[in-house]
Amino acid sequence: MKPDIHPSYGYVVFRDRSAGKAFLTRSTLAAKASSLPTIEWEDGNTYPLVDVEVSACSHPFYTGKSRVVDSAGQVQKFNARYGRK
Repeated sequence: MKPDIHPSYGYVVFRDRSAGKAFLTRSTLAAKASSLPTIEWEDGNTYPLVDVEVSACSHPFYTGKSRVVDSAGQVQKFNARYGRK
């Protein structure tokens, strides 16, 4: 590998806003740590915090709970166009 061309790779806490769960992992987002809020983790250290809308804790595929996200009536348009009731 070439030296000094890769972003820094450090610890970051990702928090799923819809499920309220958080997990610590490594990411290249650590390079932007100065612009991110921080959180004190279970080990007593402070890490950058990244809020995400969907993770494995809240995604319907992983949780087994199906839900339809339809903000513009797209499902009704599809059903009307193709004759489904």
